[in-house]
Amino acid sequence: MVFGSLYPFLAAIEPLPEAEILVVEGWLPDYALEAALAQFDRGNYRQLVTTGLPLARGSYLVEYRDFATLAAATLAAVGADRDRLVAVPGPAVMKDRTYASAVALREWSIATGTEVRAIDLISLGPHTRRSWLLFQLALSEIDVSVGAIAVEPMDYDPQRWWQSSAGVRSVISETIAYLYARFFQGTI
Repeated sequence: MVFGSLYPFLAAIEPLPEAEILVVEGWLPDYALEAALAQFDRGNYRQLVTTGLPLARGSYLVEYRDFATLAAATLAAVGADRDRLVAVPGPAVMKDRTYASAVALREWSIATGTEVRAIDLISLGPHTRRSWLLFQLALSEIDVSVGAIAVEPMDYDPQRWWQSSAGVRSVISETIAYLYARFFQGTI
C-alpha cells in the first residue's frame, strides 16, 4: 500500500557512525529539541549546531530574532552544554528556506574554519527526507557526508497518518515538496 510506505520513506532515519556534529533544524517543536539533545548525549558528537532563518512572527516580543538562536537557547535551557552548542542563523528568504539554512551551515563551516567530515541532521517526521537531500546538496561542495534522523511528530500517529488531517497535510505536502527539491532544487 502506497499510503503505508510514504511516511517511512519521508521520515528517514539513517545516522552516520562517523558523524562529528549533530545539526538540528531550529524550527522544531520543544519535544523534538529534547529528542535532539538526547541523541546528542547518546552519540559521539563534538558539537550541537542549530540552524534556522529569521522569525517571521513574534521577534519584536522576544530577545531571539531567528530560529537557530531560539533553538540553541531552548537546548541550553534543557541542559545542553553551552560550550558545545552553536547557533548558525540563515538569511531571510521567502523561497528555499531549508536550502538557505544548509548553505548558511556550509558558509559558517568555511568562515570559522570548522573542519567537518560528517554530520547527522535532525528534523521532524516527513520533513526529514527533503531536509536531508538539501543539506547533502549544499554540503557536497565542501565534501561533508550527511546522515538523517527523523523525530516522530506528536500531533498524529505516523503509522496511520492518513487518518488525521494533520497527518494528511504533513505527508502530502512533504511528498510534493520532496519531489520539487529532488527535481528542481539542484538548478538554483
